[in-house]
Amino acid sequence: MAQGKHKESPAEPFKRVLGLAVRAIAGDGEVQVSYAPGKPELDGKTVQLPEPSRLPSPREIAVVRGWADSLALTAACHDAKLHSRLAPRSGPAKAVFEAVERARIEALGANRMPGMAANLTARVEDEYGHGRYAEVTDRADAPLEDALALIVREQLTGAAPPKTAKAVVDLWRPWIEERAGRTLSQLNQFAEDQAAFGQVMRDVLKSFDLSDELSEGEREEGEEQDQPDQGDQQAEETQEGQDAQEQEASEDQKGEGEEGEPVESPQEADIDQQDADADFEEATDARQRRPNINVLDSPEAFGYKVYSRAHDEEIAAENLSTPDELERLRSFLDKELRHLQGAVGRLANKLQRKLMAQQSRAWDFDLEEGTLDTARLTRVVIDPLHALSFKQERDANFRDTIVTLLLDNSGSMRGRPIMVAACCADILARTLERCGVKVEILGFTTKAWKGGQAREAWLAAGKPPHPGRLNDLRHIIYKAADAPWRRAKRSLALMMREGLLKENIDGEALAWAHRRLQSRPERRRILMMISDGAPVDDSTLSVNTGNYLEMHLRQVIEEIETRSPVELIAIGIGHDVTRYYRRAVTITDPAELAGAMTDKLCELFAEDAPDAPERGAPLPRRKLH
Repeated sequence: MAQGKHKESPAEPFKRVLGLAVRAIAGDGEVQVSYAPGKPELDGKTVQLPEPSRLPSPREIAVVRGWADSLALTAACHDAKLHSRLAPRSGPAKAVFEAVERARIEALGANRMPGMAANLTARVEDEYGHGRYAEVTDRADAPLEDALALIVREQLTGAAPPKTAKAVVDLWRPWIEERAGRTLSQLNQFAEDQAAFGQVMRDVLKSFDLSDELSEGEREEGEEQDQPDQGDQQAEETQEGQDAQEQEASEDQKGEGEEGEPVESPQEADIDQQDADADFEEATDARQRRPNINVLDSPEAFGYKVYSRAHDEEIAAENLSTPDELERLRSFLDKELRHLQGAVGRLANKLQRKLMAQQSRAWDFDLEEGTLDTARLTRVVIDPLHALSFKQERDANFRDTIVTLLLDNSGSMRGRPIMVAACCADILARTLERCGVKVEILGFTTKAWKGGQAREAWLAAGKPPHPGRLNDLRHIIYKAADAPWRRAKRSLALMMREGLLKENIDGEALAWAHRRLQSRPERRRILMMISDGAPVDDSTLSVNTGNYLEMHLRQVIEEIETRSPVELIAIGIGHDVTRYYRRAVTITDPAELAGAMTDKLCELFAEDAPDAPERGAPLPRRKLH
C-alpha cells in the first residue's frame, strides 16, 4: 500500500491565501510574505507577519489579517523616500509623525473596504490589549504618539479608540484639540496626498512645541521643494523675513519652538559655533598645561557645563515603580523571552563554554601521589604489577571580572529595541553569573522631555547665555554588581514601562558608569554601551551649539579608551557608533543584539585566555572593529 502524503498544518491554507491577498492589496506580485515571531514589519518587498498557531482562533486570524492589510497598504500607499524627507530625524516628534502616518495609511483601506476595516480594528485592539494604558492618570505615562494616532484614526474613519486605550486618548485630547483641533478637523481632505498630509503634520508638531526636532537642514530642504528656483528675489524676501523675525523676537522674546527664546540668525549661529570650538580648544590647552585633570572628574575644564545638578537622580529601578507593576511588567517580559529564549540561549551557552574553558583546571598525570587516575586502571588490570597512577589538578589563571551593561533608555528605543535589550541583558546576566563573572546593568535617560526643573530655573534666572546642560538626568540601577540575578529580575522589567524612556545624554552616563566600575575590586573591568543614536537633549541643544553633547561624549570616550584600565566596547542599534568608539559594532536589526553582545564578550575573553600548553592551542585573537 502506498504511503499517504504528509498532512499539512490546518494553518497552511490560511497562510497561502493571506500571501495572495497581500500581493493583491500591495499591487506588486513580487512581494513575499514570511512568518516569524516578533513584531510584524515591511522590509523592502518582504512582509513579515506573526506566526499563527496550528489551530488559530477567529480572533487570532483577524489580528494576523489586520497586520497583513496594514503592511500591504503601506507597500501600496506609502512613499518611503518622501517620508524620509518629511519626517523628523529623532525624538518624540519622529515617533508622533510615524504613528500618524500609519493611521493615515490604514484609514485609506478602512474607508474603502468594510472587511479590511474590521481586520484593522482587530489589529489596533490587539496592539493595546496588554492593558497597561487602561488606568493611566498622568500624561507622562501616556505616549503622545499613541493618543494622536488614535485621534487621527477617529477623525479619518469614525472608529472610536479601543477601551484599553481610551484613558490615554482622554488624557491628551483636550491638550491636542486646544493646540491643533482646527487643523486636525481638516485632515480628511489631505489623506490621499502623503506630501500634503506630511506638511500639515509638521505644522501640528510646531503647534505642539516639537518644532526643535525639525532640524534647520530639513526646514530648508522643505522650503526649497515648496518654492524652487525663485532666484535672487526669493533670497531677498527670505532675508527680509529673517530680519523681521529677529526684530520681533528681540521685542517679544519669543522664538520658534522655544517659548521666550530669541531666534538666532545664521551668522550668530556661526559665531556661537566658533566660540564653542574656541572654548574646547582652550580646554585642551589647559589639559596640556595641567596633565593631571581629566574630563571625567572636571568636565567644566574641558568646556562642558551643567547649569544645575540639583535635580539629577541616581535611583534603583525598584524605587521607580510599585511591586505590583514590576510583577506585571516581569510577566510581560517573560512572554517575550519565550520567543527569544532559543536564539539568545544558544549564544549565551557559547559564551558560557568560552568562560568555563578558561576557568577549567589543568591536570598533571602519572604522579606518585594525588587523586587516583581511574582512566588508567586498565593497565593495572592487565598487569597487576604495574604501579597505580595518580593525577593532580591545578587552577588556571583566570582574572576576576566584572561586566557593566549600560543601556540607552531614550525614547527612540521604545518598542522592539528596548524589549530585545531587556531580554538580552536578562539572559546574559544569568549566564555570566553562572560563570562567576559579576554583572551590573544600568540605564540612562532624563526625567522630562525638553528640559525639566533645571530649565525652569534657567528661565527664572533670565536665561543667562551658554548655560550648558539644561535637563535633569535620571540614571537607573537595574541590577547592582553584587546583587544576584534572582533578586534583580523584576527590576529589569522596568525597561518595558511606558513613559520611562525620554532623552539621552550619553557622555555623562558613560562617565557615571565608569566611576562605578572604578570603585570595584575586580581586576578586570568591562563596560559595554548599547545605544541607538547620538546624544540628544532638545533643551540643551536649543541654547548651545549643535555638537555640544556629542563633543563631550567624544572627550569622555577618548579619556576612557586611552587612560583608563576599563575596557570599553559599544553596540549601535541602527546607528553607526564606530565613529565614536574604537571597539564597536553596528547592527541594523534589534534581533542581532544578542549575537553582537556575545561575540564582543567572547572576543574580549579570548584576548585574556592563557597560553598554557596543557590547555591546548591558545584561543584565536580577533581584532575588534
